[in-house]
Amino acid sequence: MTQAIEIGRLLRAGTTGFVAGCRVNQLNAPSFGALVRAPLESGYQIFGIIYDIHIEDDGLVRQLVTADNVSEAVMHDNRVNRIVPVEMSALAVGYEQNGKIFHLLPPRPPLSLDVIYLCDEKETVRFTEKFGYFRHMVNNKEIPVGEVVAAHILQVQSMHKDKSWQERATHEVITLLRDDYPTLMAVLGALSDVSVDF
Repeated sequence: MTQAIEIGRLLRAGTTGFVAGCRVNQLNAPSFGALVRAPLESGYQIFGIIYDIHIEDDGLVRQLVTADNVSEAVMHDNRVNRIVPVEMSALAVGYEQNGKIFHLLPPRPPLSLDVIYLCDEKETVRFTEKFGYFRHMVNNKEIPVGEVVAAHILQVQSMHKDKSWQERATHEVITLLRDDYPTLMAVLGALSDVSVDF
């Protein structure tokens, strides 16, 4: 079994999503569009898709960006030793309870400091076998829908043995957005950059 990759700890959460934080030097596994999970108690875990990653600044960084000739040692110290958190925002897209996957909003959010993990290939394939979770992405006007959907599909297709997964996922997105032409065009435009020949 593969080792679970811890990507951070929960800062804040709600029913529709959560924000995890990690140190800059931990930022090597999670990426925009990735599926993550927050395991809680006795067979209950929440799944989310990362839709934003940003790095907070502080007083020292504000001073350093205006300084001349910042040395490599100072930059390394700021990136490795200082505790400036990277924040990753994830949209809640489903949960697992007693071994069953639901593409619904979770009954309750994770709690502060809960560990957030990057889903491995097996977990990702299992969660994405059906497409009910896409509605959470395409109906959320607070996120860059086209970019998130395209990044997610690109990552997940590489994990599926079934090479028709991307085509079926794209058809599901088109069906969900058939009455929202501007969003559909934004999504299809982003998908055209990651599409393979069907």
